[in-house]
Amino acid sequence: MTSAPSDTKASNAMWGGRFTAGVDAIMEAINASIGFDKRLAHQDITGSRAHAAMLAAQGIITDKDAEAIREGLLTVLSEIEAGKFTFRKDLEDIHMNVESRLKEIIGEPAGRLHTARSRNDQVAVDFRLWVRDQCDATIDGIEALLRAFLAQAEAGADWVMPGFTHLQTAQPVTWGHHMMAYVEMLARDLSRFKDARKRMNECPLGAAALAGTSFPIDRFATAAALGFDRPTANSLDSVSDRDFALEYLSAASICAMHLSRFAEELVIWSSAQFRFVRLSDRWTTGSSIMPQKKNPDAAELIRAKIGRIMGSTVALFTIMKGLPLTYSKDMQEDKEQVFDAADSLLLALAAMTGMVTDMAANRESLEKAAASGFSTATDLADWLVRSLNLPFRDAHHVTGSLVKLAEDKGVDLPDLSLEEMQSQHPGITEDVFTVLGVENSVRSRQSYGGTAPDQVRAQVARWKELLA
Repeated sequence: MTSAPSDTKASNAMWGGRFTAGVDAIMEAINASIGFDKRLAHQDITGSRAHAAMLAAQGIITDKDAEAIREGLLTVLSEIEAGKFTFRKDLEDIHMNVESRLKEIIGEPAGRLHTARSRNDQVAVDFRLWVRDQCDATIDGIEALLRAFLAQAEAGADWVMPGFTHLQTAQPVTWGHHMMAYVEMLARDLSRFKDARKRMNECPLGAAALAGTSFPIDRFATAAALGFDRPTANSLDSVSDRDFALEYLSAASICAMHLSRFAEELVIWSSAQFRFVRLSDRWTTGSSIMPQKKNPDAAELIRAKIGRIMGSTVALFTIMKGLPLTYSKDMQEDKEQVFDAADSLLLALAAMTGMVTDMAANRESLEKAAASGFSTATDLADWLVRSLNLPFRDAHHVTGSLVKLAEDKGVDLPDLSLEEMQSQHPGITEDVFTVLGVENSVRSRQSYGGTAPDQVRAQVARWKELLA
């Protein structure tokens, strides 16, 4: 099946006199990108307006034509925003759809808009503008989530809970300290997106197809008009670069991984076996058959988002890795990957912010779990080193013997009598019991970055000031 005559005419008009045959329907389907790149409409029109203004300022087109183009583009944008614009697949992409409609509105001056540019630099600037906007939105989303974690950390700065290694009870920590671990992770994510945004903030518009242009354009003017720091310095790199998209995806993958880790903890903590947290009804679902169930579906879906985002990252790296300079049609496959990853990440950030804001920690369950599993064994070993001057390896051995004794008796370390402790080392004194309680344990961890409540509060205050 071939395109209808009207489609053939449109395609020939778009390509000029080089082609005479119509576009086959299958070729049209594989070649067209309007189904997804229509999301770049706002950026495309913004870039075109800046380009037209520069052309007029440089005397390349008349002020009258530039004004007609400006007004026509605003009309096109209003139609798109109102949902009244008809996107045509035979016009391939957002650039040709906008230009075709512009010609219908203003006539001959529309043909002057494409002077001194190519779809190669046009799509490069559109896409860069879009990814830059996503960086800004992601930065806002991360900052909102950071504030939610800070609120949890501040409220529970001295609430004791178990710290884990290998998902086994290791040492007591505080709820606030655990929340602040995610503040540190997300802060690194924040810096990655800010760094990526800074690096991508160069304008490729004016590189034209690949070699620049003979027209006396002012690339610094268009860069400034579009909020870029400067124009890109090499026209070949300008149209073939997708590092900005790869860097966004890489940062998104790391951020999504962090979200997935906390989502996994929420799934575990909200289970009947742990009961560390209660999740809001807003972020859970019921079962169709088991009325007692409260499923952490939002957390599970956030946990799954990393698969989509990382998949998009790998896909774009794979697309780009074998391409010679400069532009190849393969690069049309870049946008859907980034669009999907951005949508997934922003949704995950918003959902996680809601869950963290609403979740209620079960202080009693946390404290009970913190005291189990001989969590103060390391405190005991440290006491033996400090008080009895034992080498740490010897202290480790004595502590291990005491743990076995307590385990055999079915009690925890603080429940052993002084005589029972002295059976493993005669030098142990009554003073040992001052370090064995979980409250004592966490208060003693006063090293910078430690779990002591005072340290947690200091870190909360520091981050609140930084975010302010």
